[in-house]
Parts: sequence; C-alpha cells; structure tokens
Amino acid sequence: MSSNPTASGPSYAAKITINLLFVLLTVVMVMPLLLVISISLSEEKNLLLNGYRLLPETFSFTAYQLILNSPAQLLKAYGVTIFVTVTGLVLSLLFTAMIAFSISRKDYKYARITTLYVFFTMLFSGGLVPFYILVTQYLHLKDSIWALIIPYLLSPFNVLILKGFLEKLPSEIFESAKMDGASEYRIFFRIVLPLSTPALATVGLFIAFAYWNDWWLGLLFIDNQNLVPLQLLLYRIMNTIEFMTNNIDMVNVQIDLTQFPSLSARMAMAVLAAGPMMFVFPFFQRYFVAGLTVGSVKS
Repeated sequence: MSSNPTASGPSYAAKITINLLFVLLTVVMVMPLLLVISISLSEEKNLLLNGYRLLPETFSFTAYQLILNSPAQLLKAYGVTIFVTVTGLVLSLLFTAMIAFSISRKDYKYARITTLYVFFTMLFSGGLVPFYILVTQYLHLKDSIWALIIPYLLSPFNVLILKGFLEKLPSEIFESAKMDGASEYRIFFRIVLPLSTPALATVGLFIAFAYWNDWWLGLLFIDNQNLVPLQLLLYRIMNTIEFMTNNIDMVNVQIDLTQFPSLSARMAMAVLAAGPMMFVFPFFQRYFVAGLTVGSVKS
C-alpha cells in the first residue's frame, strides 16, 4: 500500500496552529500575573518615572516589608481565612450536595416545586438591612467566626449546577442499592458522593474562592481584631496607604513619596492574597476540567 505523503500534512499543520494558539493564549493570561509580581518587587521611584515593566529595573522588597511589618496580625488573618475557607467548603459542599440530590431524584414528589423555590431566591433579595438584623439580632453571630461562614453556606446557583450533574446518574443504581438494604444516607455517602467527584471539585472551587476572597462579611460583622480575615486586613492596609499618600500634609511623618511604596504595596497585597489559591488550583485541575460540562445536556 502506498501512503499519501500529503494526507497527514493538513492535520499536522492544524495541530501546530492549535498548539501555537494555546501557547499564545497562555502567555496572554500569564503576563498580567507576572506584571503584578514585577511591580510588587520594583522600587517606587522607578514606577513613578518609567511606569510598569515586566522585569523590575531595581529589585526592592520595601512593599513586602511594609505589609509584613506586623507578621503576627497577618499570620492570624491567614489562620482565620484558612479556617473559614476549609470549614465553609466542607459544610457548604455537604449541604449543597444533599439539597441537589434530593431535588434531582425522580421519585421525589415535590422536586419541581422545591427547585422553583431554590431558583426563586436567585431573583430577589431581602436587602442589606434585614440581612444585618437577621445575623446580629436573631442569629447573634456578631463578632463570631460563624458570621463569616453561615451567610455563604448555601448558594442556589451551586445547588442548580450540582443538580444538573446528579440528574445524569442512573436511577437503577439507587434502586439496586435499596434492594440490597442500603439506606438513603448510605446511598448518598457511599455511592452518590464518590460518583460526583468532578462536579463536587468544580463547585468546591467556586465555594473556596468565594470564602477566600470575601472581606464584606468581616467588614459588616467583625470588630474583634482576632477574627479579622485576610482580605479585610489587606483592604484596611490599602486604605491606610492610600490615605497617607493623598493626605501627606496631614500626617506628622515626613515621607518621601518617591520612596513610599504606594503602587508596589498594592500589587504585593494582591500577591499575598491570591498566592495560596494559585497553588491549590493545580491539585484540583484534573477534576475541574472533568467537571466543566457539569449540568450540560448531551447531544
């Protein structure tokens, strides 16, 4: 048999083109991150004179020294945020999966009305004032670590996404398990959760990012300095730097604005805030890619 030398030509060229396209897309996505890191390591004087550079003209750790001036408070804020993220992630995934599994069951009589009830909460909100009164006056969570966890415990969006995945699980598996004497709880924990790993990982990333990046709940409900989350602490540091920069005449400290790391400190805070989650994401990437089609309809 004679092979056509041009048969693999277009296919090879297409592969090269696709690979180059993804390499270019990766560079475009990585460049802003490298620029943020570069700015955080640059001298303020060079930033003011020459603008942002991909490579620092002069390396300087002044911004990090300013932020890490009180490492105890920063480490405490990291501890609060890590505890809130881990605890909230576990509890939120559990409750989200339980509700999604219930309304995805074909033998649940009120599945449609319950789904409508979950979806309805995405359309309307009670408002900030009733929310604040509920958390502080009725739940008594003011200055409590649970004030950072409970409000984000359930998201109707995550429930509906997970419901779309669980609806694809064959009901014959549950019927067979029931015939073998398995209870509903055993079916849920031993069958449903292991089969839903890609969907749980995808929804779990959304939940983890929501908890990690939140500063609004801390601003509303936390006055105790020992319970201040990381994002709120960095937000306060940024406001302090901005106030000192814009009101230098009101501050009784002589500061050279060309040396004071105003711009670089902002980027350093972005690195400190986003850094841990950037290291966590690759471990869930395999499940995240597998769960990208969660809730989609097969053609």
